[in-house]
Amino acid sequence: MQSQYFDVYSSWENNPEAFWKSASEAIDWFKEPDAVFDANAGVYGRWFVGGETNTCYNCLDRHVAAGNGDRLAFIHDSAMTGAQRSFTYSEVLAEVKAIATVMRDLGVGYGDRVVIYMPMVPEAIFSMLACARIGAVHSVVFGGFAAQELAARLNDSQAKLVISASCGLEPGRVVAYKPLLDKAIDLATVKPEHCLIVQRPELIAQLRPEKGELDFADLVGNALGRDIECVAVKATDPLYILYTSGTTGQPKGVVRDNGGYMVALAWSMPNIFGIKPGEVFWTASDIGW
Repeated sequence: MQSQYFDVYSSWENNPEAFWKSASEAIDWFKEPDAVFDANAGVYGRWFVGGETNTCYNCLDRHVAAGNGDRLAFIHDSAMTGAQRSFTYSEVLAEVKAIATVMRDLGVGYGDRVVIYMPMVPEAIFSMLACARIGAVHSVVFGGFAAQELAARLNDSQAKLVISASCGLEPGRVVAYKPLLDKAIDLATVKPEHCLIVQRPELIAQLRPEKGELDFADLVGNALGRDIECVAVKATDPLYILYTSGTTGQPKGVVRDNGGYMVALAWSMPNIFGIKPGEVFWTASDIGW
């Protein structure tokens, strides 16, 4: 293992561009990049300039197209409810397409920002992938975060849509999200056009359609079966924004792009985490962190 590490490190050190060019071949590109790295682009340089791809396509579509649609893709094991739900690649793709269709029908598209203010439920993951599918930029905010913190992120991202839930579950209590979301929107100077709300059985929120508050399950259920293609985005286009905690001042939005993020993650899974096809990668961290 140690000798393998030094071999890999030496390969990167001798020719970093060739190293990451090789790593980029694990990704499906709609248009091959013109360059691996452009040191003169942006403040920190840009990866895979000129390339076009789609993160959702690489996560789902290509695996279904390769005949792996019936393979297990995602397991949601809730410590709070005791329920476990499993989804195949084809099932995830169907859900993601439906959410993407709903967002498109609401006027969300390429470059628009979507704030996802959700508990740890499958719909949160599906919504992230749906944003990537249509070229929208998602920003996950920790579910139950204070209204003023959410408002700051709404203002900075200028979110066109919020996807949230009626509540989150913590040991011994139900946390109502809707009042926090309502207050955040009241505080925000940049207000979303619509809010999609996942109604959880532990607490049903009162929705105000006249204010753009819509039932997630109703709209997504009606959109199941409708097709929506992946939008080709630039490798340098933003995939998501993740905000710092704000403990030292105004929260700062860290922007991750599509191409560099995908290539680095696709390389890291087998080479750093040792994950092989068919194995389960378990994560306990909240999606908002």
